Amino acid sequence: MKGRALSYSTNELAWIEAHKTQLRRTAHAEFCQAFKRSDISFSNYTSLCKRKGWKTGRTGCYAPGSVPENKGKKMPFNANSARTQFKKGQRPHNTKHLGHEHITTDGYVEISVAEKNPHTGYERRHVHKHRWLWEKANGPVPEGMVLKCLDGDKTNTALANWEAIPRAMLPRLNGRWSLSYDAADDEVKPVIMAVAKLEQKAREMKGGL
Repeated sequence: MKGRALSYSTNELAWIEAHKTQLRRTAHAEFCQAFKRSDISFSNYTSLCKRKGWKTGRTGCYAPGSVPENKGKKMPFNANSARTQFKKGQRPHNTKHLGHEHITTDGYVEISVAEKNPHTGYERRHVHKHRWLWEKANGPVPEGMVLKCLDGDKTNTALANWEAIPRAMLPRLNGRWSLSYDAADDEVKPVIMAVAKLEQKAREMKGGL
């Protein structure tokens, strides 16, 4: 009955332990037949073995050196499954083709270009689109310089919207000592940029950063 504690005799427990390496369902069926225990469900049998620590010895993993049962065998032909199988040269529907674009978590546009990925060796890689376009027109960004978005919209990758500025200017534009460039109104942005450039020039003339 439900809620009643199940008990096992000494002989029953000894039998279960002796047959612990059998397949559980097979051992459970044989146990119920041998001891006429119709009250012991498969889950009861399994729970007992777990409590006692009577493991089957199987991990579900192939042991080193073992050979899979289907090695060398061809999958039987099935017309229904064949219709959905990839054909030679076919690519998944979500393949990131050349020119594919997406927006990163920090708001920049990335584009797939025909450049070898230095990490994976793949024939293409994703790069920041604004920098890729800027460097195609102007060459590599000079050392110590960064590209600054002028209108505050990082998805606007037009060349006119990005300007190479000294990296040392970023704290001033980020509002460390004055109004934040990105948070300012459009008509104020040019003034903040001009002041930051003057301050940076003054620091450079004094031998600063």
